[in-house]
Amino acid sequence: MTNKSPNHADKKMQRRTFLSGVVPAMAGTTLFPFAPTPLIEKNDAFPGLITREKEPSNLEFPFATLKGRITPNAQFFVRSHFPFPKLDPDVWKLSLTGDVKRAITISYDELRKMPSKTVMATLECAGNGRAKLAPKVKGLLWEQGAVGNAEWTGVPLSALLEKAGLNADVLEIILEGADKGEITEEPRSPGEIRFARSISLKKALEANVLIAYQMNGKDLPIAHGYPVRAIIPGWYGMASIKWLTNIIATSKPFEGYWQTIEYAYWKRQANQPTLTAVTAVEAKAEIARPMLHEIVPAGKPYRIHGAAWCGEKSVIKVEISTDNGLSWQGVKLLDTEIPNVWRLWEFNWHVPSKPSTAGILVRATDSDGHVQPDKHDPDRRTYMVNKTVAMEVEIG
Repeated sequence: MTNKSPNHADKKMQRRTFLSGVVPAMAGTTLFPFAPTPLIEKNDAFPGLITREKEPSNLEFPFATLKGRITPNAQFFVRSHFPFPKLDPDVWKLSLTGDVKRAITISYDELRKMPSKTVMATLECAGNGRAKLAPKVKGLLWEQGAVGNAEWTGVPLSALLEKAGLNADVLEIILEGADKGEITEEPRSPGEIRFARSISLKKALEANVLIAYQMNGKDLPIAHGYPVRAIIPGWYGMASIKWLTNIIATSKPFEGYWQTIEYAYWKRQANQPTLTAVTAVEAKAEIARPMLHEIVPAGKPYRIHGAAWCGEKSVIKVEISTDNGLSWQGVKLLDTEIPNVWRLWEFNWHVPSKPSTAGILVRATDSDGHVQPDKHDPDRRTYMVNKTVAMEVEIG
């Protein structure tokens, strides 16, 4: 008896059997890291974060499970460069030194007694989407889910800077965490280093830049910087230093490892490329559902949905193509606009009645008119990946 290739109906049945049988047992793995549609939608179950690296811990939010504007703490992606430091809030101190009139040290209790505010902000890892680059690049291969949105509560950084008093020549504010280690792969570090970044003084004085101690109304989880972290809305997540211990005012540009070697891209001035620190988030729209290679019922309506965000600007438009980029139309933006916060979006797709394969793309436009590109700029190295990529689905 000769073997025959399975027809479309057979393939469809095989895939549905796979989804209903194998996937739940493998939830949380990188092969197919989330539960099938019925489990997600009917039981509202969360299958767990995707492990990108075990030690240090780097965990990705399965973007297909996106439900609401706020990402719960247990579902928020985790990015770390070294093991989590163990800090006791009873002895932890935050120092503010450098080019200041009065060096100050603040305890955890003192910080929490200061006037506070709550800010909603979306954080995205600067390498989010790196898995979409070809050929394969070095670094953590994040897909879509190294991004999340939360409400952060803490003390404005500007209040601490005012308390210390800045000298007139201050240019930048260095934020240093307690996490430390040695980078043994190229580019190697000069021995053990701490994770530290600087932000411009202008950025530091913005009212929504916080020294935060709560996330979504609860004390920070250790994976997200307990007891205290910085929140720098509008900039990629590497600037929002976790396990914060030192704030240093400086009159000179900071040239640390994570500022000039990593988390840096090539900026051309007079055609001379110079490594420049990554800062503001680029405009991006992403699809949560359908998932890659999902089977979409032919001839029936389907709700395509996802989220769109950018840094210090606003997302003014999101467009969708269901024909692999041949034509585009607008989607419905949900929620009210909040600075530095993603907006959920949806599109009601009238799925063609003929079985086929479809490529779905989305693109965002920011308030300066920048449109999400279809190619990655190599000068960005492996950072700020916001190119559009087709989500291929099966219609059947």
